[in-house]
Amino acid sequence: MIPVLLSVVAISFTGVMMPGPMFAVTLAKSYRSPWTGVWISLGHAVIEVPLILLIYFGFARFFENSSVQLVLSILGGGMVIWLGIGMFRARTQVVREGKDLPYSAFTAGILTSGLNPFFLLWWATIGSMLIMKVADFGAGGLTAFIIVHWLCDLIWLSFVSVLVYKSHALWGQRLQEWVFIASSLVLAGFGAWFIVSGIQGVV
Repeated sequence: MIPVLLSVVAISFTGVMMPGPMFAVTLAKSYRSPWTGVWISLGHAVIEVPLILLIYFGFARFFENSSVQLVLSILGGGMVIWLGIGMFRARTQVVREGKDLPYSAFTAGILTSGLNPFFLLWWATIGSMLIMKVADFGAGGLTAFIIVHWLCDLIWLSFVSVLVYKSHALWGQRLQEWVFIASSLVLAGFGAWFIVSGIQGVV
């Protein structure tokens, strides 16, 4: 069981540390609170835990269906672009006026997970492989897998949010605004990529 969980840790960290919509939102939301990573990881878990259970009980093929992927790509891509536009518009108010983005970190964790088609596809492929490894250990193995994987998300996102919260005052307002601009462009770019990839997958 220990070797399997170690492989879960290694693969989970390679996934969570990759730049993406959730990472971009974590950067922006961490200006207001060092607890951003905790709340985003909890929102992430709201989507991820039921998804793991669905795959465990044999629903992985549903997320591999091309029509399902197309719908998720268009809806998810549009929502991620909307988040990016909102972040871009709010950059001055957040940096110069001390305001926050119009959605909570918990909500951001839900949105950037549930509307990310590649997150769902990752679980239907790589994630399924990991779940199959722990399936031999029964409910206890599945529970340990969920906890270990979520802790990887929690540790990384908490590290990022605390680092940003503690250090952003040293960056200067211009640099802070550029961080927001870069994060909003990352969101918009991923959103467009989601949409295009979904359409190409069907065509």
